[in-house]
Amino acid sequence: MPQPEGAELDAVRERRAALREAYLRPPDDRPATTGRGIHHAALICRDVESTIRFYQEVLGFPLVELVENRDYAGSSHFFFDVGNRTLLGFFDFPGHDHPDFQETIGGVQHIALSVSPEQFAAAKERFDAAGIKYLGPDRGVDDSLYVRDPNGVGIELYREELGIFEGTTLVTG
Repeated sequence: MPQPEGAELDAVRERRAALREAYLRPPDDRPATTGRGIHHAALICRDVESTIRFYQEVLGFPLVELVENRDYAGSSHFFFDVGNRTLLGFFDFPGHDHPDFQETIGGVQHIALSVSPEQFAAAKERFDAAGIKYLGPDRGVDDSLYVRDPNGVGIELYREELGIFEGTTLVTG
């Protein structure tokens, strides 16, 4: 996708700076969140088995439930444990023609999942052994591995503690 350049890029950066100034509060002036965290994110998959095999066997996230979708007969709804009492869910919709993944408004750009340094290294070894293409940690982003799941969804394995971004604590508790 084309990136802004010149005056357009300057305008984008000025707009971001204005938004930061208007809305970003320092940590000691932020209100407490009204949420308890993400219970689950629900994505759509093409094939239940290939999705299960990728998340459970390649990424190491156990499948914890597989049931029929209550809103669509024949559709599966299934969940993986991605740590910290957080679930990643999927639906399939048999009979629907699903276009290839694309980055678009309302779509998922990627999901960043926190992993330990040991799990980060182990995932890289599994990707290499299975011939799975990934990006990182060679692009100046030492703490990230980017891979696409069988549905085209971007998954980032982020070697950083929850609530921290590039070494800066954004949220606590």
